[in-house]
Amino acid sequence: MDYNSKPYCSSLTEYHRYKTREVCIGDIPLGASNPIRIQSMTTTNTMDTIATVEQTIRMVNAGCEYVRITVPGLNDAQNLPRIKKELRSRGCSVPIIADIHFTPNVAEFAARVVEKIRINPGNYVDKKKFLQIEYTEGEYQSELERVATRFLPLVKICKEYGTAMRIGTNHGSLSDRIMSRYGDSPLGMVESALEFVRVCHQAGYHNIVLSMKASNPQVMVQAYRLLVRQMEQENMNYPLHLGVTEAGDGQDGRVKSAVGIGALLEDGLGDTIRVSLTEEPERELPIALMLASRYSTRVAHTPIPEVITPRFDPYNYNKRTTSEIMGIGGTNFPRVFADFSSGINVPEELETVGCFYHAETDKWTLTNSACDFIYLKDSDISFGLPGSLKLVYSSDKWASLADKEKGFPVFASLDEFISVADKSGILNFVTLTINDLSRLAERTQYENVVFVLETSNIHGMAEERRVMLELTDRQIDNPVILKRTYNNISLEKFMIYSSTDFGALLLDGFGDGLWMSAKPFATLDRYESVRAVNLILFGILQATRLRISKTEYIACPSCGRTLFDLQQVTAKIRNRTENLQGVKIGIMGCIVNGPGEMADADYGYVGSGAGKITLYRGKKIVRRNISSELAVDALIELIKEDDRWIEPTDY
Repeated sequence: MDYNSKPYCSSLTEYHRYKTREVCIGDIPLGASNPIRIQSMTTTNTMDTIATVEQTIRMVNAGCEYVRITVPGLNDAQNLPRIKKELRSRGCSVPIIADIHFTPNVAEFAARVVEKIRINPGNYVDKKKFLQIEYTEGEYQSELERVATRFLPLVKICKEYGTAMRIGTNHGSLSDRIMSRYGDSPLGMVESALEFVRVCHQAGYHNIVLSMKASNPQVMVQAYRLLVRQMEQENMNYPLHLGVTEAGDGQDGRVKSAVGIGALLEDGLGDTIRVSLTEEPERELPIALMLASRYSTRVAHTPIPEVITPRFDPYNYNKRTTSEIMGIGGTNFPRVFADFSSGINVPEELETVGCFYHAETDKWTLTNSACDFIYLKDSDISFGLPGSLKLVYSSDKWASLADKEKGFPVFASLDEFISVADKSGILNFVTLTINDLSRLAERTQYENVVFVLETSNIHGMAEERRVMLELTDRQIDNPVILKRTYNNISLEKFMIYSSTDFGALLLDGFGDGLWMSAKPFATLDRYESVRAVNLILFGILQATRLRISKTEYIACPSCGRTLFDLQQVTAKIRNRTENLQGVKIGIMGCIVNGPGEMADADYGYVGSGAGKITLYRGKKIVRRNISSELAVDALIELIKEDDRWIEPTDY
């Protein structure tokens, strides 16, 4: 990796929006110095004019600036003028985006009606057959010429009518041509889009927006970074539309979206965003607004020393190499800390962090989301704990313990650690900030030390990353716990902010544990707040694929193509399977979001017709056209056949 090559963003330490060209979408311009725009997608049948119009108006009232409508066929395209006319008659001038898959003739019609077209380069002129085809260089160039010939008519129409275009790559629907040369990779996603962009360039058409969506935030972030680097090399600067596709619903969908979208926004990438939840589109918009609004004042952050030679690869995941101390660092998955600084009175209070005490047997049961360390600060605990659960005290409290092997101290500063003689011979936690970098000694001075990295900078992710890069540069390999403090914010905002701040660092291989400090949320008591924080931390680790503690659902957000009620079916499948640790289930409303889009899934549940479901194992069809009444049971039988079924446990 050439660390001195042009980076993917303006600065790793100073917040700037990446400067893109301006693209006009109706009367709402995108990119350049315009605000980060918010968009979503209708879930109604496009042929139902009134339902589509009324849902669109609800979305606009909730903050949506662009509305995307699925257009699966020519009849749907021919209904777009009626939808647009009805919207305008009701005083709604929101720009409309037509979402196209497989059907160039439909795109060419719609481009004359709407303000923007979205095409997927993986299926616009190709039908994915999941074939391993070997192309000679001549054959590959012939394929590109075929693409250009079929795509150019749409480009000319868009240019004539002033219609914008999003060329939106999806990780799971790369063409066989791209797969043959680049594989199922972020680089393949970038090249898939640029094949089409180069055709636009040759035609002198530049009203383009690009996206690189994936259900895996790590793949998504790497793809966008590679896209920016490649655009820079080819003298392009098109606006970026950000989104984690098929994020799912509830907390999982919000955390995963914030990890992926937020990691890019932190570096100034992104001109418009869509949070894809398997819920009503109006519920996506507050999350998107929460993400975007966080950066309106970011330029005023406390300055951070610039990175001269960033010794990490932003395009490939590599965990920072660390020594192992008491199960932290090394090859271990990141550890989770729970803050009980106000004390624990009875064993039942630990149920909030996944630890269940059985009085009749005097034994503990730990769930997959049980924390690893408990911070008691200055409190005592009067009962025994499971052996795997470790205690952390303030340094003063630890020094007063008769049995110092009962827990470990956390020193409030590097200076305190250096000056105090009484230290643990096993494990010491030492608080570290960017201001300590000038005083850091050699690695040998910090035996048995795990650093706890904190920041109060509003550009805190970049500041903590700067510290991690400095540690790497100095070859200081102590493990680092990432710690953040959030006060006086709502639970939902806390979820989004923490997912962004921690997720961005974890995706770059930084961090051996997570520690969150927050006052109780207004809507929850003290212990329910602890429960909420613990679940969010495990959700962040799940979203970054660093610690899998539960079933993962890759569920599309529904649209007019959907063949069943996605929200209802997702809830039903989740209710039956949520105890399956590490199993990924794709729930797709139609074949467009079928085997390709659920590229990461172990099993797929895909609508294949009215009342019919097709089941997949990976990308391979296992059973076709099952009655929807029997399909969930059939899915569970398939999981059982693979010996991956676990009976639910009632703690």
